[in-house]
Amino acid sequence: MPFIIFRYLTVQMLKVLFAVTSVVLLILISGRLISYLSMAASGLFNIDFLLQVVGYRIPEFLMMIIPLGLFLGIIISYSRLYIDNEMTVLSACGVSPNQLLAMTMIPAIGVMFVVAYLSLYLAPTSTRHVEIILSNQDSLTEFEVMVPGRFQEIDGGSRTTYSETLSKDKRIMRNIFIANRDKDSESFNSITLILADYAKMETREGGTRYLLLHNGYRHDLTPGQAEVRSTEYKTYGLEIPSRQAIEEVNKEQALPTVTLVGSNLASHIGELQWRLSLPLSIPILVLLAIPLARINPRQERYVKLLPALLLYVLYIMLLISFREAVIDDRLSSALGVWWVHIGYLLLGAVLYGYEPLKIILARRRVAGG
Repeated sequence: MPFIIFRYLTVQMLKVLFAVTSVVLLILISGRLISYLSMAASGLFNIDFLLQVVGYRIPEFLMMIIPLGLFLGIIISYSRLYIDNEMTVLSACGVSPNQLLAMTMIPAIGVMFVVAYLSLYLAPTSTRHVEIILSNQDSLTEFEVMVPGRFQEIDGGSRTTYSETLSKDKRIMRNIFIANRDKDSESFNSITLILADYAKMETREGGTRYLLLHNGYRHDLTPGQAEVRSTEYKTYGLEIPSRQAIEEVNKEQALPTVTLVGSNLASHIGELQWRLSLPLSIPILVLLAIPLARINPRQERYVKLLPALLLYVLYIMLLISFREAVIDDRLSSALGVWWVHIGYLLLGAVLYGYEPLKIILARRRVAGG
């Protein structure tokens, strides 16, 4: 009988966990895809690496989503059992609150190990791969990330480029259009238009890269003025400036956990405490979720869902704030994020013991009366 109950409760909880995790993960991936597509359209990102980068970000998303999914999974599934009076039946069959906690904690421990694997190993490893891809992106020029057939604005709109076709090695372009706005001019209105039949990328000594344009025209003009200076050329060299670096990950996030252990650097200690916090939050969230799932059968099923979400968001925000305080050396690493866990553990213990304590006191009053 206990195993049947345990299996039933576990299935109910995990179904909601998988549903919540899938939906939130899809939302986060969609948002990240939109962000990267926008960067690609601006010439800051090579679209060929889009799926790779998004795939490498999934472990980082999961280590944040799974604790939330478990927390909501317990509350939603157990609230339904209270509304359908199934919890009353289980209690009549001898399932005590402590047994319910133990049955819930067993699969939660398994989830905790999954989150620990993601947080301590897989997410940092994936972040290192993202860092490598993005650092390689920084070495690419605006023309190497160009999307043929599309106008692309570079450097805040100071340069607009267009190429009708682009070779597979991204070195040769045909039917080129380049518009440069002169940043040094007071009005920012001086424009240079460069047209070419075809162009080729070349790297000179010292690593300086040039775009050699062939068979075209250069037009220098100022909007609103009739004067236009035009020059026809056979070959025209255009120096390609270094691209703006993409700020996506920080160095600590990409470090292996073994490197952080034993380090005295505040940034390393803060990052290590953050990685440990996510799996450690699992049993605390279970202790919070069980009392939050207790509702009267006459109440709405999701009446406690909003307070639960606020508690979880506050938990994560406090962990992040304390982590940043440790990294900035504004808080002792001995205190660190641990006080947040201790505070929520005490809150969970109070909420968990409140209902049984009320029942015990009520029985004593009845017995005394």
